[in-house]
Amino acid sequence: MGQNITPPATTSGIKVLDRAMLILVTIGEKPRSLTELCEATGLPRATAHRLASALETHHILTRTADGRWTIGAVLTSLGARSATTLVDAATPIMAALMADTGESVQLYQLAGAHRVCIAAQEPASGLQNTVPTGSRLPLTAGSAAKIFLAYSSPALKATIMAENPSFTLQDIDEARDQGWAESISEREVGLASLSAPVFNGEGLFVAALSISGPAERLKPHPGALWADHLVAAATQLSAAL
Repeated sequence: MGQNITPPATTSGIKVLDRAMLILVTIGEKPRSLTELCEATGLPRATAHRLASALETHHILTRTADGRWTIGAVLTSLGARSATTLVDAATPIMAALMADTGESVQLYQLAGAHRVCIAAQEPASGLQNTVPTGSRLPLTAGSAAKIFLAYSSPALKATIMAENPSFTLQDIDEARDQGWAESISEREVGLASLSAPVFNGEGLFVAALSISGPAERLKPHPGALWADHLVAAATQLSAAL
């Protein structure tokens, strides 16, 4: 049996709405078949099928080629508008951070069990780490992965930790406590990075802002070099949202 998703701590008192939200959160982490959905949520098969089918009718959910439910066009469209606003606010801040550090700068958002680069700034010259916009990277390695897991649901954290990532739960707790995370040769040998969380106007975690470059240039600790600059930029971006 799969691990049950922990229901939201706050409920509306409207059971059907709370169950629909549980389904959305569960499928938002990764596409699910009916059996997988029932195992993850603990909902009866008939209930899960009825609610997921209703959400599919309204294009909130859709089906993958193999028949699993995944996030549909309505939520994708809303997410795209939000991402556009975020990128617009981030662009000048990322450019200034790149100029200050001389390193590549990326902005990531969560997409299921991956992180997606939604914006990037690269120095005009010199050895750099290029992450094309649209790249999907795992949550099992890298400083940004630690930031995402520091603010993720318990279910997603448990799923990723079961995959034997390159960091520990203590590393995740440390990232949340200090407000940034670093990595050296975790996702790719010779690459180092530093990441910090970005929050919206309601104080909700929405993205990770990162600096990355050759480990040789950022050693021995990326945080000792650029943590203050990165956290200041992430704070500025959060304020702009």
